[in-house]
Amino acid sequence: MLNEALLRVAVSGASGRMGRQVVDAVSTSSDLMVAACIDIGGDLGAALSESKAQALVDFTTPTAVLGNILTALDAGVVPVVGTTGLTAQGTEQVRLKCAQTGIGVLIAPNFALGAVLMMRFASEAARYFPDAEIVEMHHENKLDAPSGTALLTAKRIADGRCGATPIAIPAAAHGLPGARGAVGEGEIPIHSVRLPGFVASQFVTYGGLGQTLTIRHDTLDRSSFMPGVLLALRRLEIIRQAADIVYGLENLME
Repeated sequence: MLNEALLRVAVSGASGRMGRQVVDAVSTSSDLMVAACIDIGGDLGAALSESKAQALVDFTTPTAVLGNILTALDAGVVPVVGTTGLTAQGTEQVRLKCAQTGIGVLIAPNFALGAVLMMRFASEAARYFPDAEIVEMHHENKLDAPSGTALLTAKRIADGRCGATPIAIPAAAHGLPGARGAVGEGEIPIHSVRLPGFVASQFVTYGGLGQTLTIRHDTLDRSSFMPGVLLALRRLEIIRQAADIVYGLENLME
């Protein structure tokens, strides 16, 4: 018999490093339960149907995430997605499927509450310090670069400038190509580091007249993402009713 008091959560990528954290966090929550665990090669559609899952938490790979989202939406299940690397074409497919099914999707580049606050502060600072660069550091197995958090931070900074104009920095006349990093929204340089020892860290450095400002967030353990995942699950109905992509955990934070 189903326990109607508990939200039924399926976890895709359940045996991965993030997936195991999600399973543990949901299992120890009094208002949630793990309804299904799915990994590569598993039949996601069948698992969602048989488990009567209401939410799918996805921490898989950029190549798998699109199919997982579309499968969940077809099954009437709300996807809560931490996998980054979805293409623009894939994003449009998800939007169309949301419109067809009337179900929303949360895509959060970062579930660490501190990282979400870091992006908020970065946006606020940009009004007074429009000149900024982003450095993000992740473990050696992260598949995408720049990170989704860095790309979203660049957008937040560009939007937060509110008309303030950054100075024009001339391109390097010589040296190594790419030394100034990739270019994000607002012509903001983004530098990606991939090394053993890191989990996820990012800092934004601003330059101003006679001063600099740095805003930094460090994830020391993957458990830091779990409060954000649980927050999203507990506000699942907000995501569902959006019938579109809800991009970023900040949209659920009061």
